[in-house]
Amino acid sequence: MPEQPALSRRRLILPLALAQFICSFAGSNMNVMITDISDDLDTTVKGVQTAITLFLLIMAILMIPCSKLTDRWGRKRCFNLGLTLYGVGALLSAVSPSLGVLILGNSVFEGVGTALLIPPVYILATLWFNDLTSRAWAFGAISGLGGVGAAAGPLIGGLITTGISWRAAFVFQAAVVATIILLSRRLVDPLPRDPTRPFDAVGAILSAVGMFCVVFGILQAGTHNVLFAVFLVLGVAFLIGFYLYIRSRERAGKEALLSTGLFKNRTSNLALVTQNMQWLVLMGVSFVVSVFLQTVRGYSAIGTGVVFTAATVGVLVSSFAAGRLAKKYSQRTLIVAGFLVTLAGIGLLLGFVHSSDRVVAFVPGLLLIGLGLGVMLTPSVNVVQSSFPENLQGEISGLSRSVSNLGSTFGTAIAGTILVSVVATGTKSYAIAMIVLGVFGLIGLVAALRLPAKPQRVA
Repeated sequence: MPEQPALSRRRLILPLALAQFICSFAGSNMNVMITDISDDLDTTVKGVQTAITLFLLIMAILMIPCSKLTDRWGRKRCFNLGLTLYGVGALLSAVSPSLGVLILGNSVFEGVGTALLIPPVYILATLWFNDLTSRAWAFGAISGLGGVGAAAGPLIGGLITTGISWRAAFVFQAAVVATIILLSRRLVDPLPRDPTRPFDAVGAILSAVGMFCVVFGILQAGTHNVLFAVFLVLGVAFLIGFYLYIRSRERAGKEALLSTGLFKNRTSNLALVTQNMQWLVLMGVSFVVSVFLQTVRGYSAIGTGVVFTAATVGVLVSSFAAGRLAKKYSQRTLIVAGFLVTLAGIGLLLGFVHSSDRVVAFVPGLLLIGLGLGVMLTPSVNVVQSSFPENLQGEISGLSRSVSNLGSTFGTAIAGTILVSVVATGTKSYAIAMIVLGVFGLIGLVAALRLPAKPQRVA
């Protein structure tokens, strides 16, 4: 596809980047509202954690099926439908009288809406930008605002919650969605939709049930260990069944929900691991620090949010330099450097918090984590998307976003489970959670080090 004029490209990217921003914002802004929501809706930290995790989980389990629907329904139609569902969910959450209604609005409606609108964001960006430099700029803008949304979520959420109410934060989300709909009126889908494209419903159900059971099992760890084991085994069994099913479907010459050929690209596989670990660490750290400050240190929503300014600044500085960095350094170098800086930040959060009760103890660590994540978010996405031709962009985009959102889900679920566990409380649970997140960061670093210097592309 021919390159578009700079002004036209920027107009296209703006609504896409804002869409990624608000979806990432939704995944982290509730972290600073835990105390306010718990008091208002008469629930617990575990209850709010469940709502947050379910939102991230529904995004993850529906991302691949919804990416397949972009071919059938059209990318712009899925984008607009997702925005509409998201907006309805945000308004429903704003007036929710109970945790159940909050889960319906935030976790279900916003989760499904996000799963529909995010795949078109990355598919359109890939189709509109052909060369590595321009695509790095596009992904830099989109992933950068996504990282800013996740990092600034606690700050913006804290300001709104303290100044008005936690409910107003959902009204803010609805207002941003309305703005995106207006900005995307002239957005043109570069490929025609194909209503005859088959949809693998059985594969969608198997994958969704498998991922749901795994995450639900993690949430039971420490409190219901029997359920933890049962759901973990069930989840793994369903996922194995899903793989065997799509493989047999492919051998029969039928279109499967996900092509097994996507996993034959070693470069893409390693980059997907780095994506998963990046979002796991980002959302895990956000949840751990937020809960620790509110429940152990007694901070308000605004006090907790202000602490995250350092991470927001870090993400902003590094992610918007993505285009220039891509010209000087290889994608592999940037991802490796990002993990090293992020791990250093986790180390500072562990060391300084134990040696100081002052709030500034969190600043150096969060700043480094923001810088590290901002540096590597864009290269990881770029490596994955650029490893496949246009006809596979729908599938790989769904897989990529699903893997990233699973990382967010695991980060919140694992870190949250440790924090609310009866075996560890206060500073001890904080330290254990941070160490666990550090281990996952090391896994991401190992995967990054194994990336080849020159990415391979599947024909």
